[in-house]
Amino acid sequence: MTYVVTNNCISCKHTNCVDICPADAFHEGKNFLAINPEECVDCGLCVPECPEEAIVPESELDNSNIHFLVLNEKLSQQWPAIMESITPLSEHAEWSGVEDKLEYLVR
Repeated sequence: MTYVVTNNCISCKHTNCVDICPADAFHEGKNFLAINPEECVDCGLCVPECPEEAIVPESELDNSNIHFLVLNEKLSQQWPAIMESITPLSEHAEWSGVEDKLEYLVR
C-alpha cells in the first residue's frame, strides 16, 4: 500500500508533509505534490500533517479518486524530489475546499 496525494492539494501545495517523510517520497510540481509509490514506506506520518486532508491511503481511494494513484506515480517520475517544506502557494486560501480541481493541475 502507498499513500496518495489527491484533489485537495491542487493549487494549495502545503508542504508540511515533506518535512515529516522519512523516505523523501514527495515530488514537486508547479501547483501539486505527488508521492512516488515506490519510495513511500507506508508509514502514514504525512496524513495528519496536511491541513487540506489531501493525502489518503491507497486503500481508502474511492472510484472517483482512484486515478490519483496513477497520477502520483506518473508525475513523481517526472518531477524532482522535494526534501524541505516551502511556503504554500499564495492563492491556497481561495482554492481550499474547492472540489474537482484536476483541470487546473499544471503538469
